[in-house]
Amino acid sequence: MSASHLTKTALAHSLKCLMEHMPLNKITVKHLVDGCGVNRQTFYYHFQDIYALLGWIYETEAVESIHEYRSYDTWTEGFYKIFCYIENNKAFCCNTLESLGRSHLDGYLYQVTYDLIMGVIDELACGVKVRGEDKEFIANFYTLAFTGLIIQWMRNDMKEPPKQIIDKLSELIEGNVLRALHKYEHKIRNGNCLPSHSRNPSS
Repeated sequence: MSASHLTKTALAHSLKCLMEHMPLNKITVKHLVDGCGVNRQTFYYHFQDIYALLGWIYETEAVESIHEYRSYDTWTEGFYKIFCYIENNKAFCCNTLESLGRSHLDGYLYQVTYDLIMGVIDELACGVKVRGEDKEFIANFYTLAFTGLIIQWMRNDMKEPPKQIIDKLSELIEGNVLRALHKYEHKIRNGNCLPSHSRNPSS
């Protein structure tokens, strides 16, 4: 691991420790550097501000080990890992949710959930004639629904067991994604949703 990555990791650890007992908007760079033994210049060499550090944490630490679950048979396991990360970093994530840094939490949840769902869609769409933008629309729809459920779960103090939520989601999505793909395929075959390059302006 490079010296730069070690420094970033130390700063990340300092921020997460501080967020255990202090609102994010009350944390200063001085708090951060005092907590990990580096100076302000070192902090600003790596990050523009505290929110940039917050984003780095979600982009690096939180996305680990999700990619391998991008399939129809394993997406529920990947989704469970998202819940586990939030549970294991409850103060950090909930503090982010209630701060100006919420966009980083939203971005993390959207990114990892979209990747999982698109992996499922790509697998199911094999052999189905469907446009890329239609697959993206389906993925976006389910991603927004799923991330909304996670935010609601967090606001309800994470009382409902994640596996219970995932079981409900699994029942909801069972067969529905493939059904949607076939509907878009049917539209293409009937000329109702032709790709732009297939349209004849003179017709």
